[in-house]
Amino acid sequence: MTSRDIMRSKTLPATVRHWAEQRTGHIVAVRDASHAWPRSRVWELTGSSGACWYVKISPSTKFYARETRAYRRIVPALGHGRAPQLLDSRAHDLVLLLTAAPGDPAKELGLDDATWRAVHQQAGELCARLHEAGNLDESDRVEAEASFAAAADGAENNLARAGNRLTDGEQQVIRNYAAQLRRVGPVPVGFIHGDNQPRNWLWSASASGLALLDFERTRPAARVQDLVLLTVTQWADHPDREKSFLDGYGRLLTDAERHALRCLTALDSVNCLAWGPDNGDVEVTARGRRTLDRLMRTSKP
Repeated sequence: MTSRDIMRSKTLPATVRHWAEQRTGHIVAVRDASHAWPRSRVWELTGSSGACWYVKISPSTKFYARETRAYRRIVPALGHGRAPQLLDSRAHDLVLLLTAAPGDPAKELGLDDATWRAVHQQAGELCARLHEAGNLDESDRVEAEASFAAAADGAENNLARAGNRLTDGEQQVIRNYAAQLRRVGPVPVGFIHGDNQPRNWLWSASASGLALLDFERTRPAARVQDLVLLTVTQWADHPDREKSFLDGYGRLLTDAERHALRCLTALDSVNCLAWGPDNGDVEVTARGRRTLDRLMRTSKP
C-alpha cells in the first residue's frame, strides 16, 4: 500500500457492515475500494465462501437518488454481467449494496491498441443501450432539454473560481462557447452515465467483455454529454478509438451534436482549471490546460 493509499484509506462503519451482513452473511475481509478523492466511499466485501460484494456510501442525497433510480430502472437494459446489480439500499445512510461485476478497470490493464479499440466498441454499444433505456417522463424531459443551458450557466462560476489561471482572451473564448451552447438546435436526449470513462469500465476478455460502474451521475440530459470526457482524454490522441466507439454506438453524431460537443469540451476545460488546482489534482488540471490550449489554436476570441 502506498502512502497515498494510506492517506485516503477509509473505514467501513460498523453499522453499515452489520446491515450488509444481513444480506451477504458473515464478512471475512473488507478492502477500501474508493476513488482517490475524499468524498468517495466504497468497500469490497468478501464472504466466507469467497464471494464478493461492494458497499457504497453516496456522497450526497442527490447522488444516492440518482444511483438507486438508475440501478432499478435503467441499468438492467445493459444486459446480464454488464453492470453490478443492486441488492439493497438504505436511504437513511445513503448506502447501496451491490454485486460484483466481472473484469478489472480498463484504465489499469495496460491494454494494447487493438484491445482498446475493442473496449471502445463495446463501450459504444453499452452507451447506446443506456441512452435508450427507459422512457423520459415530463420532468425528465424538461431536465434533459435544459442540460445545455445548465452547463452554460456553470461557466461563469467556474471562470470566477479559476481566476487568473486563464488569460483575458481565454476567458472570452469560454464565454463565447457558453453562448453558442445555448443556441444549439435540438439534439437526442436520454439517460446518460455522467462519468463515462475507462476508470468506470471493467474489462474481461474471458467473460462478458465490458461492464459499466458508478451510476451516481446518471440523469436525463443531451446524450452527447456522455462523450465529453472521452473526447478530451481517450480520443484526443487516438481517433481510432473514437471511430470504434461510434461503430458500437450505431450512428454518427449529428452536426448539432458535434458543435455542442466542442462547446462542452471548452466548458470542461475551465471546470478542470477551477477544480483541479483547488483540489490538488494534477491530472485534471493538465486535462483542462491541454483542452483549452487546443481550442485556442483554432478559436477566435
